[in-house]
Amino acid sequence: MPSPRRPRIFYGWWVVAACFTIAMYVSGAVFYGFTAIFEPIAAEFGWSYTSISIAASIRGLEAGLLAPVAGIIIDRWGPRKLIFGGVICIGLGLMLLSQVHSIGMFYLAFILMSLGISSCGISVTVTTVANWFRRRVGLATGITICGYGAAGLMVPLMVRLVDVYDWRVAIAIMGAGMLAIGLPLSTILRHKPEQYGYLPDGEESGRAVFDKSSMKLPAREAGITVRQAMKTRVFWIILLAVMPQFIVMPAVITHVMPYLSSIGITRTTSGLVATAIPLLSIGGRFGFGWFSDRYVAKRLAAFALTLLTLGLVCFEFVSPGWVWLLAPFLVLVGFGYGGINTMVGVLLREHFGRGNFGTIMGFAWGILMLGTMTGPPIAGWVFDTWGSYQGIWITLAAATFVGAIIMIMMPRARE
Repeated sequence: MPSPRRPRIFYGWWVVAACFTIAMYVSGAVFYGFTAIFEPIAAEFGWSYTSISIAASIRGLEAGLLAPVAGIIIDRWGPRKLIFGGVICIGLGLMLLSQVHSIGMFYLAFILMSLGISSCGISVTVTTVANWFRRRVGLATGITICGYGAAGLMVPLMVRLVDVYDWRVAIAIMGAGMLAIGLPLSTILRHKPEQYGYLPDGEESGRAVFDKSSMKLPAREAGITVRQAMKTRVFWIILLAVMPQFIVMPAVITHVMPYLSSIGITRTTSGLVATAIPLLSIGGRFGFGWFSDRYVAKRLAAFALTLLTLGLVCFEFVSPGWVWLLAPFLVLVGFGYGGINTMVGVLLREHFGRGNFGTIMGFAWGILMLGTMTGPPIAGWVFDTWGSYQGIWITLAAATFVGAIIMIMMPRARE
């Protein structure tokens, strides 16, 4: 009996496309778009910048605590139900945010959204894609993470909706869109190619296997558990090196429009800058993913952190007379930020394999997400205390440079 024809397009690429789109919408609605409603919320309620920034900390705390659980779930049962539930939580959280009338309700909406982020955030999407690829895992991961950069396309939409209607209507529309787009896409996702008669990268395994043993991988890839990984020195070196980025970028992305407004840059220009940061990060996400299949991963990660450092120095000295510094800031930060986001998954995959990658990635991402708690409130506190953001960006630049030094000193993965 002839074997079934091999699909012209490997199903793993459909998984990549679905994860890309979900990542774009989630990141645009909850993460990058937040800066567009920051000032309208402050104007309506009179809350301090620190109080509003704490919402970003809650988002990071909740997502960080639940990321390890999500990693365990995806390794055992796959991504479909997990992401389906996450989309519902984010959609309902955005709806609740559009109705807030108190600071407690404001924080509650972000708690609900962060629950959804844990279920369909970067650790889950990257793990879903990594299960379908081996030789081309860097490229597939880079494309997936580009979805978080493409989220920049949603920032001008958010700004326009806020300007035409108000921030409440804008958020309600984003919530409805989350449900309408995310729920159908979640049904496309599958767990591992071995269950459908394939090997990673589209190679055929000969037959489909549907019993429980199909969830197991060859012993050479399933040997490292999350407990063993966390006992290694390299696991903590990776996290220590990239942690500054997880402190810095949430602060920049949350405060980019308030910061530029505070130094006399128009809301139109600051909105374009907020849009350009994630869009330019696509080059870093895709480019570093492509290069990681060919060059030493730790050197690429150190280079990405160095780019981020130089970009923050430019950001510190932006002024109405030095607006041109926004150009190198966007290029350097965009490529550095996008690159290091891709390299986290690549480094963990390189050192610890594919067998328990979801659990290891979940624990690593959970720890890194705790870093996002500190950046936005610190930047908000600096503004509330001194009426200016000056000094905070150069300080954060120094932290990312230390991370680059730590990264370059990390031992290479052994074959």
